[in-house]
Amino acid sequence: MSDEPVRADDPKVGQRKHSAAGVPAIAHSMQYALTEMGAVRTARTLLRMNHIDGFDCPSCAWPDPDRRHAAEFCENGAKAVAWEATRKRVGPAFFAENSIEELREQPDHWLEHNGRLTEPMYLAPDATHYAPISWDEAFALVADRLRAMPDPNRAVFYTSGRASNEAAFVYQLLARRLGTNNLPDCSNMCHESSGAALTETIGVGKGTVTMSDIADEAELIVVVGQNPGTNHPRMLTSLEQAKKRGARIVAINPLPEAGLIRFRNPQTPRGLAGVGTPIADRYLPVRINGDLALFNGVNRALIERHDRDGNVLDEDFVERYTDGLATAITHWRGLDWAEIERQSGLTRAQIEEFVDDVVAARSITVCWAMGLTQHRNSVPTIREIVDFLLLRGNIGRPGAGPAPIRGHSNVQGDRTMGIWEQMPDTFLDAIRDEFGFEPPREHGVDTVKAIRAMRDGEVDVFVGLGGNFAAATPDTAVTTAALENCKLTVHVATKLNRSHLHHGREALLLPCLGRTERDVQAGVEQFVTVEDSMSVVHSSRGRLAPGSPQLRSEIAIVCGIGEALFGEDVGWRTMREDYRVIRKHIEHVVPGFHSFEERVKHPGGFILPSGPRDSRTFDTAVGKARFTVNPPDTVEVPDGHLLLTTVRSHDQFNTTVYGLDDRYRGIKGGRRVLFVNRRDLDALHVHHGDVVDVVSTWQGEERRAKAFRLVEYDTPVGCAAAYFPEANVLVPLDSTAEVSNTPTSKSVVIRLEPAGI
Repeated sequence: MSDEPVRADDPKVGQRKHSAAGVPAIAHSMQYALTEMGAVRTARTLLRMNHIDGFDCPSCAWPDPDRRHAAEFCENGAKAVAWEATRKRVGPAFFAENSIEELREQPDHWLEHNGRLTEPMYLAPDATHYAPISWDEAFALVADRLRAMPDPNRAVFYTSGRASNEAAFVYQLLARRLGTNNLPDCSNMCHESSGAALTETIGVGKGTVTMSDIADEAELIVVVGQNPGTNHPRMLTSLEQAKKRGARIVAINPLPEAGLIRFRNPQTPRGLAGVGTPIADRYLPVRINGDLALFNGVNRALIERHDRDGNVLDEDFVERYTDGLATAITHWRGLDWAEIERQSGLTRAQIEEFVDDVVAARSITVCWAMGLTQHRNSVPTIREIVDFLLLRGNIGRPGAGPAPIRGHSNVQGDRTMGIWEQMPDTFLDAIRDEFGFEPPREHGVDTVKAIRAMRDGEVDVFVGLGGNFAAATPDTAVTTAALENCKLTVHVATKLNRSHLHHGREALLLPCLGRTERDVQAGVEQFVTVEDSMSVVHSSRGRLAPGSPQLRSEIAIVCGIGEALFGEDVGWRTMREDYRVIRKHIEHVVPGFHSFEERVKHPGGFILPSGPRDSRTFDTAVGKARFTVNPPDTVEVPDGHLLLTTVRSHDQFNTTVYGLDDRYRGIKGGRRVLFVNRRDLDALHVHHGDVVDVVSTWQGEERRAKAFRLVEYDTPVGCAAAYFPEANVLVPLDSTAEVSNTPTSKSVVIRLEPAGI
């Protein structure tokens, strides 16, 4: 085995923090960066990250400010860069020494911690070890296996949110040239619910606000189901700016999070001195899956106040720009306050106090993340938030609107580029007109449907462009078995991860350049582009030498497969050698990208158009923004059970685990913990520190996660939390959100059993 030590998962529990960042964030960033990269690479990378002439952070999708600090990064951004730009390497000798079976026994953190993949690797049928293969042989093998399929829909092309706009565009082009719309992506598991709800109600599946709306304009900022201190740390700077100019912030979340309590900005003397800025003026500890009931109650209260006092609703906006209010009002007036309180876990008094903040604010932005999007009723919940914004005209004016905060650096851009199994005919028509072939019109599979298809023997070839499919998806045992049911699995990756060990009959690992590395094609240095959470498109240019001479860019790999499969029919080689050619195609196909090459060279890039934001134009079925009726409901939990939500630790990004600590929640040295309220511990006759098995129950099925240490925590009564992806084994594949089909990772019914039974 590798000389890298395997750290046991043995969590110790200390005191949780009540503030985020400060000197500890600097110390942890530098310790991790220097260990992985050394002093020279640390300076060369971190001082170019998120700068106009540098590269975009490979972590979250928070936008960049107009005025940037020399150190324009957060702790988790620094860790993400160090993770990618590490000096450690995983080459042929590593795979010769370590069999697949041996590697499967190692934890995910250990697998990725060994370093960067250096050259293409092939796992032959019945082989026990990956072995080297040339790039030409790898491309020919993929092309041969794709040609051998009886139906192009027996291939699945999965995408993570890290791929650039250019890589995503040629990837969807490859799939559609083959003849399939099977383009599932990580958005299916995160903000698919947001896109579905927003498209139906305001006509666009994205947020409508800018960073300036939050930092400079909004009078009230509502942060729902989101932990920016860990998942989008640079957002705290914008929230601090808003607080300093007098904005109020309301945090709505089952768990209290350090970053929403106090932010010690490491860029300021006040933050370095440990004083910091209080962030949330009000904290509403909503019950897990109680947000739909909460916003129904808020909207009812607004109607009642308008009836009593007048001037609460924006009647001019409602009359000119919306449809359906009368039906919604009838629904709200019929609600039962006692039921709203039961489902939300909040009292009417707490809700009315929040409504006081709402009525006092002339502009309101609502930000949210996975805490809203991964429930059975996620789409109705987000529609109800749109209702809330529409009542007071809080869309299409400064400081107001919906803001789904994306969790990966280009997940929004990938969707814009066509990575979706249900792209509209207008996009497919543009592809036809640009490239001269007829793309398929039948919708493809999303992530959950792709897993079912692989499980059922309906997929021959799985291709993953980045990501860690096996760790990111629900129902771990089912998903890994589904991958193993394929004839060929192909992963374009920077590091070894769990997905590469649950392979098809044959498997390929194709190592790619990272965001931090120089990309030279045909002797010319290239740049790529990304789109952030606020629809700003800007360039990214790596600065480090490639980690291995054999690494190729994602674009070069995708175009290499395309050329091996189809020859030069749509210009694969031309696109591979000059990314400007890809951007010209994007300009012709994707709305909003006119003069793409010229505009993206402008410092900071450009913002894509938004009808709701720019002109209060709503491209819905009725031509107006739509009020909808979303009756409150919630997951009902049997006696002796709890409702589980999955969360990230502060030492991870998505499936990538940088370390085994979560200092904000007081956890050190392990991740197999279950956060539970003291009253629930007492009621279940268990104790803080006990080790238990966690068993999920759903429609008569049970799933078990073994050996979790109980941690007394301020969760709402009846609610619990555990880290993702360790808890994914508990999430049923077929338990998904209405409309969006997103896995319900944030509301899983569980019970506790003594460990080992």
